[in-house]
Amino acid sequence: MNAPTVKEPEPKTSGPGRLEKVPTGIQGLDEITRGGLPRGRTTLICGGPGCGKTLMALEFLVHGATRFGEPGAFITFEETAGELATNGASLGFDLAALEADRKLAIDYVRIERSEIEESGEYDLEGLFIRIGFAIDSIGARRVAIDTLEVLFAGLPNPGILRTELRRLFRWLKEKGLTAIVTAERGDNGLTRHGFEEYISDCVITLDHRVSDQISTRRLRVLKYRGSVHDTDEVPFLIDEGGLSVLPISSLGLDHQALTSRVSTGIPDLDAMLGGGGFYRGGTVLVSGGAGSGKTSLAATFARRACREGKRCLFFTFEESSSQVVRNMRSIGIDLAPLMEQDLLRFHASRPSTGGLEVHLARMHRLVADFEPEVVIIDPMTNLLTVGTASELRSMLTRVIDFFKDRQVTALLTSLTAATLPSQETSDTHISWLVDTWILVREIESDGERNRGLYILKSRGMAHSNQVREFRLTDQGIELIDVYLGTDGVLVGAAREARMIRDEAEAREREYEAQQRQRRMVQRRAAVRAQIDALTAELEAEEEELRRAAEREHNSEGGKARDEARMAASRWVDQSFADDNQGRTVQP
Repeated sequence: MNAPTVKEPEPKTSGPGRLEKVPTGIQGLDEITRGGLPRGRTTLICGGPGCGKTLMALEFLVHGATRFGEPGAFITFEETAGELATNGASLGFDLAALEADRKLAIDYVRIERSEIEESGEYDLEGLFIRIGFAIDSIGARRVAIDTLEVLFAGLPNPGILRTELRRLFRWLKEKGLTAIVTAERGDNGLTRHGFEEYISDCVITLDHRVSDQISTRRLRVLKYRGSVHDTDEVPFLIDEGGLSVLPISSLGLDHQALTSRVSTGIPDLDAMLGGGGFYRGGTVLVSGGAGSGKTSLAATFARRACREGKRCLFFTFEESSSQVVRNMRSIGIDLAPLMEQDLLRFHASRPSTGGLEVHLARMHRLVADFEPEVVIIDPMTNLLTVGTASELRSMLTRVIDFFKDRQVTALLTSLTAATLPSQETSDTHISWLVDTWILVREIESDGERNRGLYILKSRGMAHSNQVREFRLTDQGIELIDVYLGTDGVLVGAAREARMIRDEAEAREREYEAQQRQRRMVQRRAAVRAQIDALTAELEAEEEELRRAAEREHNSEGGKARDEARMAASRWVDQSFADDNQGRTVQP
């Protein structure tokens, strides 16, 4: 058994000899930066068009103003204050209100390249004055400058660019401002000019790529002076809630393992799992081929959980919610009343509605909103259409750990391809992530295809190793003991035929036993009759002897002999007595 993994403590963000950090408030970003961005220093955010540079800078200021009590100034060279306010409103940011409350200052600096003429010594003193005024007007602690390319677009001299950029970064640092500066990705380098990343204390790269017509965004902390940080590329998402970074490296294994159980909704399956069902807060994988009954198992589990008062969130990537409800009625499972009571919620969507990051963020948001105790994902393998198996494993690792942290019991269904060499393999290879793995498979014999169910593994509990026949009836799911014959497992018509044959053989054996019993009773009666006859014959002979003795006794000769015997007996007795007396009187 492996030793338990101990989560490493988070590094301190302040203290003697440590770099103080400023939390961004952006979900996931503070985790991979181990606390946020460097306080009083400049962070460079670079990337191509549409990757989210402006949004990250804006959200950094909004969270600082609303959550951390740090007003911010946004210096923009591309969009006006009105355009920024409109864009921010789509993400739920009320920039106008923040400006009215003097928590945010937006200064649009209009720079036209045709109006720029390089003559004599060039500097940014005018810009410093405008930034300083915006800062002083609200007492800003955070600053965002978007973007550098517009500011230096008309300056072909790289020497002047480097000098003035150093002056800008130094000026921001001397002011004690935590700054974000955005820059466009260059054709042959990280940035357009190729030196911004060298003078920045922290560099974050954003990427927006398209693969198989599915767009995904990636973020990487390329550089962070004075601090450890995650260096892997991680996905992030932009939706109506803003920007969300989804790091796998931030997930730990310190969630609590519960001992209470939740029923599967099938008593026989509960018995196979040690009598109690699944562990609460665990993850269950149900895999099998098409039409094997995976969704039916999931719906049965959902119905039982809802009947016990637990909330269930059902993600389906194959059918609409009404189609699932209709199909389950055919096996006696009515989910509509549970939906009316708001104990069961469906979220039906095609995988192609977004990349894996979109689906992951959506799951996070819906779970946080509904707060279910049970979550079902059916089938998770459909998500392979928008990502590779490796990407899906990464996504499922995040979502499973998220469920475990919230003590949510999750049931995932997986379609097993017929081309796999063994059905004891999932397309996504996530069996190592789950706590219980149930396999539903087709068993073909005698011209029939029937279903069989067995438990491949169930951590922390004794579980059955038997194969059970799995049937969908009008009254729900039924598990039947299979027959083991010389040809293997017997199910369906073969099982019924074997049962009929066994019943006939049993009746034949019972009839033979009754016949043997009847013959035994008859033989016992015959023997008893013989014994009675011999006993009667013996008694007759004894009676004859007794009567003969009586006749002899009653005759004359018999009486004389009796008197002679009695006289002889008296003489013998007297002689014996005299003899004893004579021996006694002698001296």
